[in-house]
Amino acid sequence: MSIGSLDLAVLIAYVACVLGVGFATRRRTGGASDYLLGARDLPWWALLLSIVATETSAVTVLSTPGLAFGGGLKGSTGDLRFLQVPLGYVVGRLVVVAWLLPLYCRGQVMTAYEVLAHRFGGGVRKLASVIFLVTRTLGDGLRLYLTALVLKLLLPIDLTTAVAIMGTVALVYTWAGGMRAVVWTDVLQFGVYMAGAFAAFAVLLAALPGGTGDVIAALGERGRVFDFSFDLTSKYTFWTGLIGGAVLSLGSHGVDQMIVQRYLAARSQQQAALALLLSGVVVLLQFAFFLVLGVGLAVFYAASPPATPFATGDDVFVDFIVHHTPDGVRGLVVGAVFAAALSGSLNSCASSLVNDVVLPLRGLPPDHPSALRLAKGATLLFGGLQIAVGASGLGLHGRTVIEQVLGIAALTLGLLLGLFALGTLTSRVREGHALIGLVAGVAVDLALKFGVPGLLAPSPLDGLWYGAVGAGTVFVAGVAASVLSSPRR
Repeated sequence: MSIGSLDLAVLIAYVACVLGVGFATRRRTGGASDYLLGARDLPWWALLLSIVATETSAVTVLSTPGLAFGGGLKGSTGDLRFLQVPLGYVVGRLVVVAWLLPLYCRGQVMTAYEVLAHRFGGGVRKLASVIFLVTRTLGDGLRLYLTALVLKLLLPIDLTTAVAIMGTVALVYTWAGGMRAVVWTDVLQFGVYMAGAFAAFAVLLAALPGGTGDVIAALGERGRVFDFSFDLTSKYTFWTGLIGGAVLSLGSHGVDQMIVQRYLAARSQQQAALALLLSGVVVLLQFAFFLVLGVGLAVFYAASPPATPFATGDDVFVDFIVHHTPDGVRGLVVGAVFAAALSGSLNSCASSLVNDVVLPLRGLPPDHPSALRLAKGATLLFGGLQIAVGASGLGLHGRTVIEQVLGIAALTLGLLLGLFALGTLTSRVREGHALIGLVAGVAVDLALKFGVPGLLAPSPLDGLWYGAVGAGTVFVAGVAASVLSSPRR
C-alpha cells in the first residue's frame, strides 16, 4: 500500500517545519559553546519535553505496543508488566538529581566526562567518551532502522533510502542550528508524535464494535502490571524493572552525554532538576498509553487477523498504521513516527568527540576558534555513521528493536556508571585502578552475554541486569586494585 497525496503533504509539511526550526536558530548561534549548549539559557519546560522526546524515540512509538499485544509473538508479554521498568526510571532520576547533577552544574563543564578528567585524568575521560559515542551510534542507528520499516511500506523506496532520508533530515537541522535547534525541534516532535499516537488510538477505538468498552474489558483480562517473582532471566518482574530500570536510568540520565547536555544548557541547577524529575512522570504515562494501545490492537486483530501472521511485536503497530488508518491520519501518524525517529544525539556526539578527545589531544581550550568548525564537522561524521548502522539493521534476527536497544544501553552505560562511582565515592582510587575496573567490567559483561568457549555458557540473566552487574564489577574491581597496589607497612 502506498501513501496518499494528503498523507504525503502532511509528512512534507512536518519535515519543512523541522528544517525551518534548524535554520531559524542558526542565526542566533555564535561560538562553539553557544552551538553545543545553547548559551546555557534554555527554559526548563523546553528541556523537559526535549528529554522526553529524546528518550521516547521511534522504539517507544512502534515497539512498545507490541509488548502488550501477546499472541505468542517474540517480545510480547500480553500484559502491562513492562511498566515496572519505567518505575525504575523514576527512581534512577531521583538519584541523579541528588548525586550527579550538582557535579555538572558546578563550574562551566562542557561534557559529562570532563568530571572524570578532574578526578582521574584525560585517559579515563577519553575512554568514557568513546564508550558513549559507540553506544549512541548503535542505538540511534537502530531507531532509524525501525522507522524505515514504515516508510518503505508507504513510499516507493527501499530500506536504505528510507534510512538515508530520515538521517539526512536530522543531520541538516542539527548541523544548522546546534543545541537550540535540537531542543526546539524536540518540543515540536513531542507534540507531533503524541498527536499522531492519539489519532491512531481514536481510529482504533472507532474500528472496535464496543469501542472503549472492548479495550477496558481486555485490560481486565490482561492488565497485570506487577510481578514480584525473583526470575532474574526476565525483565518483566518488579525487581528487574525497579533495580535494572533504575540503574539504566542512572546511566542514561546520569552519565550519558546526550541527556547530560540538556542539563548543561539549563539556566540553573534547580531548573535542570525540575526538568529531569518531571520527565520521569511523563515517560511513565507515555509507556502506559502505548501499552494500552497494544492491548487495543490485540482486540482488533483478534477480530480481523492480518493477511500475513506477525513475526514480532514490532510488526503490529506498523501494520495497523499502513493498512487501517485513513488518509490524513496516516500521514500524521507517519509524521509522528518520523518525529520520534529523528536523532537528537548528533550534537551531543559532536560535543563529546570535540571536547573530550580532539581539543585535549591538541592542547586547545573549549573556546578555541576552531572548536565550532570541528563540532560541525563531527556532526556530519556521526550523522553518516548512524545512517550506516540503520541501513545495516545490525543483525536483529527476529529480536525486537526495543530489546536490542535496551540491551546495548544497559551493557555500556553500566560501565560508565561504575567509573563515575569510583570517581565520586572513593578517594584512593587512581586512573590505573579505574582502568583495571573498567576492563574487569567489560570482561564480566561479555562473559555473561556471550559465554566463554569451553568454560561458560551465555548467561540467561536478562539484559537489564547487565548494567547493575557491569557497574558493580567496575567499582569493586577498581577499589580492589587500589587496595592491592597500596604499599604495605
